[in-house]
Amino acid sequence: MVGRSCGVATQRQGGGQRPTKLALTLSLSPGHSTALPWLPPRSLQLLSGHSMPAQPTPHLPSACGGPTRVTLGEERAWRSRGSNAGGHTCLPRRTAGAGSLTPGGERGGNNAGHTVVVDGKEYDFHLLPSGIINTKAVSFIGNGVVIHLPGLFEEAEKNEKKGLKDWEKRLIISDRAHLVFDFHQAVDGLQEVQRQAQEGKNIGTTKKGIGPTYSSKAARTGLRICDLLSDFDEFSSRFKNLAHQHQSMFPTLEIDIEGQLKRLKGFAERIRPMVRDGVYFMYEALHGPPKKILVEGANAALLDIDFGTYPFVTSSNCTVGGVCTGLGIPPQNIGDVYGVVKAYTTRVGIGAFPTEQINEIGDLLQTRGHEWGVTTGRKRRCGWLDLMILRYAHMVNGFTALALTKLDILDVLGEVKVGVSYKLNGKRIPYFPANQEMLQKVEVEYETLPGWKADTTGARRWEDLPPQAQNYIRFVENHVGVAVKWVGVGKSRESMIQLF
Repeated sequence: MVGRSCGVATQRQGGGQRPTKLALTLSLSPGHSTALPWLPPRSLQLLSGHSMPAQPTPHLPSACGGPTRVTLGEERAWRSRGSNAGGHTCLPRRTAGAGSLTPGGERGGNNAGHTVVVDGKEYDFHLLPSGIINTKAVSFIGNGVVIHLPGLFEEAEKNEKKGLKDWEKRLIISDRAHLVFDFHQAVDGLQEVQRQAQEGKNIGTTKKGIGPTYSSKAARTGLRICDLLSDFDEFSSRFKNLAHQHQSMFPTLEIDIEGQLKRLKGFAERIRPMVRDGVYFMYEALHGPPKKILVEGANAALLDIDFGTYPFVTSSNCTVGGVCTGLGIPPQNIGDVYGVVKAYTTRVGIGAFPTEQINEIGDLLQTRGHEWGVTTGRKRRCGWLDLMILRYAHMVNGFTALALTKLDILDVLGEVKVGVSYKLNGKRIPYFPANQEMLQKVEVEYETLPGWKADTTGARRWEDLPPQAQNYIRFVENHVGVAVKWVGVGKSRESMIQLF
């Protein structure tokens, strides 16, 4: 089973029926093109791993615990889903059949992008769960996601041209998910213009209408999937009221109310077969025959509305708590939590970035890493790995293991720096500052490690990595106190090295 915002994949197991336990994966770096082993190709067997370590890490505990895992997408430190979160299972390898679920949505909308590489083909996902590629899995978009229906079908059509087939038969949508309307997207752009005019700076949103939609949700004036599929006359009345409210706040806003309602009525019939009561659906998935459940979320830890670099954040919770509130999954069903982080740090848009390198190093990381936003096409800002951020994300999410991706991007460097601590007014601070002005002023203390100046893209085992690269990974583990379970050295699934 695969779901968006929160995806769950389950696999049948013997020994009676008991509540399924989930494992989470959270990402800390920005989105990038990759093929993580927890993103199922032809089957969900690649979500599974052996419980015995291939490369033991004696100084750190093993992360394999629960029977199944959930994956939350939060790839980079700032922005993007997919690459940021991944969940694996510690089950014997076997092909998953009908008992597979991937809830891919728990929070966010199509403001985040994730490129998935499967069998040499690249798929771009924003609203669709990544597990939709797997023809043997069910994908589920949870209640925490805000859905722009035109964007959903446009995304599906683009991926159909790349080979995606029969996705409508494998997708389920929660009836409690809120709707993003075209005027929400228009207002998103108008608000950015206002911020620039009034404050001299904007937030740098994707203009996908996510913030205005969550504002409608919080104000209790939003409309949900269940409203669209119920009494359309009542829906139309509420839609008109909501549109007029936005027009009163933004006098220049033009809305084709009748035209949008006509389109929405058409979309309603197209999605009707896919819609279910999301809470009951997830309860049945958790308490029925055991399944593999993979949870996928959007954005990253430092974009969380509460724990991110506010106000330069998204409008929802993309840390571990979003799994429960975005899918209706009880906390006791969450098992391992996996953090996904790049071997360096990236950010899209404005906001504090302590380890940013506005020099040839930053240019090299951007060029070699192909650091462009999947959703907006914006150039990503790049810098050294910031362990203060990683430790902070661990405080919030409680990682049981890490996936360190894009190690190969550092292959050409003679030395590699890692940010290990912050100083503020000359004094070292043990916390990640909440205030943006304070964060802008911190002085980063670096450790310099020798580079390996060797091509790692062909490495498939721990032993294949140069000693200096191994030392870099162990350095990260020791400073964060969490074992690195996977190391990525390329785009393909085969390029993800599993250490234990």
